Amino acid sequence: MGLLDVLNGMQNGPHGQRAPGSGGGMSPMTMAILALLAYKAVKGLGNQPSAAPAGAGSAKPATPSGGLGDLLPGGLGGLLAGGAAGSILSGGLNDLLKQFQQNGQGDAANSWVATGPNKAISPIDLSKVLDNEQIKMLMQQSGISREDLINGLSQALPGVIDQLTPHGRLPTAQELSH
Repeated sequence: MGLLDVLNGMQNGPHGQRAPGSGGGMSPMTMAILALLAYKAVKGLGNQPSAAPAGAGSAKPATPSGGLGDLLPGGLGGLLAGGAAGSILSGGLNDLLKQFQQNGQGDAANSWVATGPNKAISPIDLSKVLDNEQIKMLMQQSGISREDLINGLSQALPGVIDQLTPHGRLPTAQELSH
């Protein structure tokens, strides 16, 4: 299953309903998940905070157009719009799973990748995994409150990561691009 299949499935999933009259585009929770993966990928480039493309650190409010290029301003938006979404998100997924493992939630994250049932993660545990910088950026990108963001991510992340890893392993960039 490719990235577009997952995105299409998330359009109106849990916490994915759009406000009436908001038009097409991604739900705020979909945008938050993609922004999280993209953020991890950018931060993982060279394992240095300074490795982020120019403008990736300055967030702007989410817009209703909903394109991948609108997720983050500057270089990352251009990368995603330019067809490199698979490699960006593959690296981000890998770095995100490492963050879960380093913060005591490796068993839960590993269950999302594995082919068996997904372990739940509570909003409290998730808020201990994500740092304040990540949460602030996700709130700005998605336009949703901290509480709604953490609650929504705790419900959505296990299923999204499970869908992105249908073979019980991290996908290659090419697999995510299809």
